[in-house]
Amino acid sequence: MKKSILASLMAILFIACHNGKTNDSSGKDEDLRAKAQLQGIWVDDDSEVPFMRIEGDTIYYSDSQNSPVRFEIIKDSIYMYGNEVSRYYIDKQAEHLFWFHSLSDNIVKLHKSEDPDDTLAFSGKAVEVIPSYTGVTEVDSVVNYNGARYRAYVYINPSKMKVIKTSYTEDGMSMDNVYYDNIMHICVYEGRKSLFASDITKQMFAGILSDEFLKKSILSDMLFMGVRKSGFLYQATVCIPESYVCNLVNIEVSFKGKMAMKAVK
Repeated sequence: MKKSILASLMAILFIACHNGKTNDSSGKDEDLRAKAQLQGIWVDDDSEVPFMRIEGDTIYYSDSQNSPVRFEIIKDSIYMYGNEVSRYYIDKQAEHLFWFHSLSDNIVKLHKSEDPDDTLAFSGKAVEVIPSYTGVTEVDSVVNYNGARYRAYVYINPSKMKVIKTSYTEDGMSMDNVYYDNIMHICVYEGRKSLFASDITKQMFAGILSDEFLKKSILSDMLFMGVRKSGFLYQATVCIPESYVCNLVNIEVSFKGKMAMKAVK
């Protein structure tokens, strides 16, 4: 958990610094002429790889896992309204040239594409959603306690509930990726008698874990930890996708079928 706490603090500090550089300027007078000049496909100067396609007030990225974002140009900056609001200072803009500063102070240099084949980099498909599980996973545990035999089940069910995570490229560009959350089903049987059965979602941890963390995280795993005098212990893992930032929640089911939850400190 020490590694998790350290990663959490680093993420919080980065977001705090990021938010200090950005603000939502939506609604202010924007430069429509500059926006019109940006319409089309833009290619990275160094790699010659298509980077983004601008259509109307929306930026589409060549990576199908990155969500499109709405943008505005106001004075000397381009504002992108994704999961978070990002502001990038514009260094140069012309009909076939667009340079701007990333959040890490790198200069992103783009030029407008003149190759019709560059349209192939933008398939027009919906944003790819990244699942943590591709099918239902079942784990069956058999335990004996005080002369009785119990079966404790965990079913991990991928859902269609989407979670958007903002990540940052090496150049300091913010990108939004979309992930599917999971629903866990836990149940306990004594022989054929059902003592408890319930779906578990991350929303049930409201008040136990922070709302800000829950918004960006997925319910990534559920383990049966064993049985003790007070009941059956499960442990849920809630994580920011593709990171070490996780929190654990203990879920205890009593022999009378009552459920209680508590964050692991």
